Amino acid sequence: MIMNPFDLAVPVLAPLVALAAGMLMLALDRRGRVDVFEMSTAVVLVPLVAAGVLAPAAGATGLVIVIGLVVALLARDRSSLLLSECALKLLWVLGAALALSWTGVMLLVLATGTPVPIEQWAVLDLGLDPDFLWRTALPLSLLLGLVLLGGAPFHFWAADLLHGAPTWLAPLAVVALQVSGAEWLASRLIGIEAFGDAARAVADLLAIAATLAFSIGAITLLVQHRPERRVGTLASLNGGLLLAMLAFAREGAGGAGVIEGVVPRWAAHLVVALTGAGILARFLPVADARPGPAPVLFRRHAIAGIAGLYALFSLAGVPGTPGASMWLEAAHAVTRSGRPWVMIAFAMAWVAGLSVAMRQLREAVGIATDLPLPSQPVPWQARVALGACAAGLVLQLRW
Repeated sequence: MIMNPFDLAVPVLAPLVALAAGMLMLALDRRGRVDVFEMSTAVVLVPLVAAGVLAPAAGATGLVIVIGLVVALLARDRSSLLLSECALKLLWVLGAALALSWTGVMLLVLATGTPVPIEQWAVLDLGLDPDFLWRTALPLSLLLGLVLLGGAPFHFWAADLLHGAPTWLAPLAVVALQVSGAEWLASRLIGIEAFGDAARAVADLLAIAATLAFSIGAITLLVQHRPERRVGTLASLNGGLLLAMLAFAREGAGGAGVIEGVVPRWAAHLVVALTGAGILARFLPVADARPGPAPVLFRRHAIAGIAGLYALFSLAGVPGTPGASMWLEAAHAVTRSGRPWVMIAFAMAWVAGLSVAMRQLREAVGIATDLPLPSQPVPWQARVALGACAAGLVLQLRW
C-alpha cells in the first residue's frame, strides 16, 4: 500500500514546530542574547524533540537517556528552588519506577530464559512456571510506562514541570517522557496475544490504570487555579487516553499495532498542543473568584491569544480540534470494552477538560474595562511561537 506523503510528514513536522517554538521561548528567556553558551543550551532540546519521533526505535537505553537528560536540565540551575524540586521529584519517582520495572523484567527473563517479550509469552503459555511468578513480574514490568505517561496517582509530575520549569523546556520534556513511557508499555506488550491469560491480565490492569487516570485527573483538574498546572494535568489526561487505547485496542493483545498506528499520531498532536498551551499559560492570570479585565495578551494581541487557546482547546479535546479525534478514538475503545466504570471515568475526564477549557476562555476574555491598554506588549517571540503551534495543529486536521 502506498503511503500518503502527508501522513509521513506530519510526525516529523510536529516536533520541528515544537522545537522552533522552544528555541523562540529560549531566546525570550535569555532576553534576546545569542552567544555560544546559549546556542549550546538550545542544542540540548534536539534529543528531547527526537524522543517524540524515535522513541519506538530507541529502546530501554534511549528511555534512560531521556530521563537523565530531563533531570540534568532541571538540576543545572541550582539557584531555582522550583527547578530543584522538580528534578528531585522526577529523580525519586522515575528512579523508583525504573528500578521496580527492571526487577519485573528480570523476573520474566528468569522465568522464561529469554529477554524477548514475544518469546516470553510463548514460553509462559506452556504452563511450566507457577502463576504467581509472572503475575507478580508483569505489573512491575509495566510500572515505568504508567508513571511516565502521567496517569494518576503519578499525575503530579507533569503539572510540576509545567509550573516550575521554563517554557522553552517544560512542554518538550513532558512529551519526551510521556512518549518514552508509551513506547515502554507498547514494546512490553508485543506478542502478548500468544498467552491469553497474560493478555486478559494486562487488559484488566490497564483498565484500572486508565480509570484512575481519568477519574482522579478530572477531579484534580477542576480544583486547580494556575493555568500551568491545568495544562500539565491535561497532558496527564492525554496519557490516560493512550492507556485506554493500549488496554482496549485488542484487549491488551500486542503493542506493535499501537506503536505503528496510534503512538505517532498521539505524540505528534501532544507535542504541538502542549507546547502552545504551555506558552499560553505563561500569559494567563491565576484564576480568581472575582472576574477581571483580560490579560495583556488578549487586550493587545487577540490573534496570538486565540492561537494559544486553540492549542489549549485541542489538548482538552474540544470538538473541531485535532485533539478531539484522539479523545473520540479513545472513547470508541472504551465503549467497545464494555466496562462501565471506565466509561464513567472517561466521561468525567472529557467533561472536566471541556469545562476547564471554557473557564479558561472566560478568564482570558475577561470583562469590559475602561482601563488604558498596558504599555508593555507581549514579546514577538511568544506570539510567533503561538502562531506556529496553531498552524501545526491546523495541518493535523487533515491527518
